[in-house]
Amino acid sequence: MSLVRISAVVPLEGRRVRLTLTDGTEIERDLSALLVGPVFEEIRENPAKFREVRVEAGALIWPNGADLCPDTVIWGGLPPAGTCAASELDCRQG
Repeated sequence: MSLVRISAVVPLEGRRVRLTLTDGTEIERDLSALLVGPVFEEIRENPAKFREVRVEAGALIWPNGADLCPDTVIWGGLPPAGTCAASELDCRQG
């Protein structure tokens, strides 16, 4: 089974986004609880900065270098069993 990643993002109101996944699924997520720490401060406080989000290598990133692991955004943590090969666990380590 192939690894599901984010292929497109559309910022919505508040800290919500609409995501298109590599399997064609569309989902909406509220990122508020994930925007923690100093690197996300400007993104949390400035709606224009939040809307600068884009997709790179299947993850959400912002121009200041902040990023969110796709597993955390899509699944809220580790993906369900069977959705990710052991060799593809890069964003879960460390």
